[in-house]
Amino acid sequence: MSRDRPVTCAGRQHAGFTYLVLMILVAILALATSATVMLGSVAQRRQAEQRLLEVGDLYRQAITSYLNSSPAGNRSYPGSLSDLLKDPRYPGIRRHLRQLYPDPITGKKEWGVVPAPGGGIMAVHSLSEAKPIKTAGFAAENQLFEGKLRYSEWAFGALAMPAAGGRAPGVGGGAPGPNAAGIPPQGPGFLPAQAPALFPGQVPAQVPGGLPPQTPASSSGQGRAPTGSLTAPTR
Repeated sequence: MSRDRPVTCAGRQHAGFTYLVLMILVAILALATSATVMLGSVAQRRQAEQRLLEVGDLYRQAITSYLNSSPAGNRSYPGSLSDLLKDPRYPGIRRHLRQLYPDPITGKKEWGVVPAPGGGIMAVHSLSEAKPIKTAGFAAENQLFEGKLRYSEWAFGALAMPAAGGRAPGVGGGAPGPNAAGIPPQGPGFLPAQAPALFPGQVPAQVPGGLPPQTPASSSGQGRAPTGSLTAPTR
């Protein structure tokens, strides 16, 4: 009996050591699994974030197309998002959006809307109050999203348009018309109109008979028309 006691104690120590190693392995596996799930969640959030930018741009283009297609003298925003599927201002079927896309962040079809000053919807945004992962490096049309703390602050609105006679930038075609101040378009391909003279004296007067106007002589004699050479009289 005295010989069995040391063996029993050694067996218990070995079992305790095995149990401790097993617990450490379980903890390591739990941490690895948690890290994998966290990385997967971040990757999914990034994909949903990118999808939100794509879907939001579709709504932006649709709202801009609706505004740009307004009948003459009756520019208006859509009264509801369903108006983008079938424009109620025309008798036939006129679509600006193929379907009402859901919010990629919330997974729901409900969107927050920004009302236009004269009525209608001028922009849409997500209803999620989560913090975005992307805070910089946006495209030009999304520069206002930089530094925003919630997805609900990403508003996808209609592109700016001239008040009359023009098209929204990036929508439709043709040469842009004058802006609200009546200034003709400037830029490559457009020649600026000749500016009027500030003083009447800058514009040469028209001589009857079609003869070109004469340039007035200066005090130094420059610009004076030649009258021939002068010779001294012979005595």
